Amino acid sequence: MTEHRARVDELLAGYRRGRERLAAVHGELAAISASETGADGLVTATVGPRGTLTGLEIADDAYRRLQPKELADAIVRVAAGATVKALREAGDVLAPSLPAGTDPHALLLGTADLEASDIVRPPAVEEESLEDKSWLEEL
Repeated sequence: MTEHRARVDELLAGYRRGRERLAAVHGELAAISASETGADGLVTATVGPRGTLTGLEIADDAYRRLQPKELADAIVRVAAGATVKALREAGDVLAPSLPAGTDPHALLLGTADLEASDIVRPPAVEEESLEDKSWLEEL
């Protein structure tokens, strides 16, 4: 076997090892699931590896104890908490595969090497409250 052929075989073996590692990391990422329950125990949200809502449990008495806006806020809050957990776990899975010095959590959040001052936030949009409106009156 020539030295050139040995080098090609070595490169191919390295490629195959890297591809197998990538497949394993992808499998670990796909299996991530994180849940968060509100302090009052009324709402539990479960998210997948990208923070996508995959489950939502609302206690039967939540509808009696909370106003609709309060319940909506609780859902958003616990879903956000679950997303933070899922992204933290995903970062831990990715970290060994990334170059030294790369922050896996910042990479997943899309901020990578950006400073807080580099991130432009869109202006807040005020939403009209529909809480005190009755659609029956307009008929």
